[in-house]
Amino acid sequence: MRLEVSCIDRVGLAKDILVVLENYGINLIAIDASNKGFLFLQFAEISFETLRELMPQIRKVESVHDVRTVSFMPSEQEHYALKTLLKTLPDSVFSIDVKGRVRIANESALLTLGMGEHEVVGESLNHWVQAFNFARWMSETPVLPQATRVQINSNEYLAEMLPIYLPDDNDKTILGGAVISLKSPARVGKQFNALQNQTTGFDNVLAVSDKMKDILKQAKRMAQLDAPLLITGETGTGKELMARASHDASMRREHPFIAINCAALPDSVAEEELFGFVSNGTVVKRGFFEEAKGGTVFLDEIAEMSKAAQVKLLRLLQDGTFRRIGGDEEIRADVRIICSTQKHLAELCQTGEFREDLYYRIHVLSYHIPSLRERRVDVLPLTEMFLEHYSQQLSSPLRRISASCRDYLFTYAWPGNVRQLKNAIFRAVSMWDGSTELTVEQLKLPSYAEGFGYFDEEFEGTLDEAMKEYEASLLRRLYPAYPSTRQLAKKLGVSHTAIANKLRDYSISKKK
Repeated sequence: MRLEVSCIDRVGLAKDILVVLENYGINLIAIDASNKGFLFLQFAEISFETLRELMPQIRKVESVHDVRTVSFMPSEQEHYALKTLLKTLPDSVFSIDVKGRVRIANESALLTLGMGEHEVVGESLNHWVQAFNFARWMSETPVLPQATRVQINSNEYLAEMLPIYLPDDNDKTILGGAVISLKSPARVGKQFNALQNQTTGFDNVLAVSDKMKDILKQAKRMAQLDAPLLITGETGTGKELMARASHDASMRREHPFIAINCAALPDSVAEEELFGFVSNGTVVKRGFFEEAKGGTVFLDEIAEMSKAAQVKLLRLLQDGTFRRIGGDEEIRADVRIICSTQKHLAELCQTGEFREDLYYRIHVLSYHIPSLRERRVDVLPLTEMFLEHYSQQLSSPLRRISASCRDYLFTYAWPGNVRQLKNAIFRAVSMWDGSTELTVEQLKLPSYAEGFGYFDEEFEGTLDEAMKEYEASLLRRLYPAYPSTRQLAKKLGVSHTAIANKLRDYSISKKK
């Protein structure tokens, strides 16, 4: 039970109120005094009848204006506000007394130590944090703020230390302890880059594996060129991230970057969205290529672009101009075009699904982003990065990755690549159950066998049909690379007649 007493401050007021409480046999738990004319009382729950009698008695006390029940004391609100703040901080925070003993440790600190609150509070911080003597620092005169490098086990942190000074009755201060905040080197680096505002797109691309480092090296050189760029790779490998990074690192960085998902553009509106629309001599809609003037247009999943739009894009790449739908005016496009696809464009050219002349126009510069299973050394660093990011974003304590989870993450096939990993970590953090470690069960990843795919219980068709489908796909990919059916037959170790028959059965032929 809590009461708010509005009153005029006077000597003996609290004593008179306590006498009233004593008459009802009420033991006071806590009292808060405010310099704004309020007194707050906390005591054990009492019956409604007792409360109805008690409140008029308190109102009769001299200098009391009114009494009402409240949900919390000001000190409680401050306590839980501080507790919530400490809980949501991604950094490890300790409060120590003048002897260097821990008084408060937030959840991130307990996770860093791998211990419970009851094991830490009351113990010397130097039991775990090495390379700095906190008790000796607290004995200095005066105690000044410091920042130094410390160690917990084999991990290094930047420790920021602020002394706590309390006012005394003589308008002086008394040392009451200190607050210690620990930051990892990675977090310090991120804060510095954010402060300096020098982060470019490629700085946000994590690359530990040699394969990804080579791709980044190529991408940085190509970003300075203004020629069309084709980025290939499986779904979820980060093609749009690399396209944005290329724009940010180019001379066009001050102008718009417009990303367009070609698969999401219906054929009926694709041309209008890309090139604009004119009706009766009036511009009804400006297309993306006009809106991106001076900047970059990113055509994601270019293989899904409609045939009509492919023709107009080809002209734009050839002449640097285009016309709005329904218009006659030639408009010069000052944009760089970056395309991406997860499909084999050369194969689509063979089947007539993609224009061969357009393929050569967009394939001036190119690189292929390897799948996550081709650069497994990047999996754990990416996991730690996403774990830190989403823990901070969702105000969840930063957890360790369990040993079994590390092994699982490293060996999983990741058919959805970085996007699948990112989504799995977001789901695990958002559904945090209070555990101190990230486990395999929290990731909720579907069973997947590399080379076989997801465990499929709903497959329809026969083995013969599946084999024919694979055989046709293989021949479509290989046939353009060989000048004759005899060479293709030799490559595959079968007779010329067998290859000729299969090409005829699957309607595969070279373009004239």
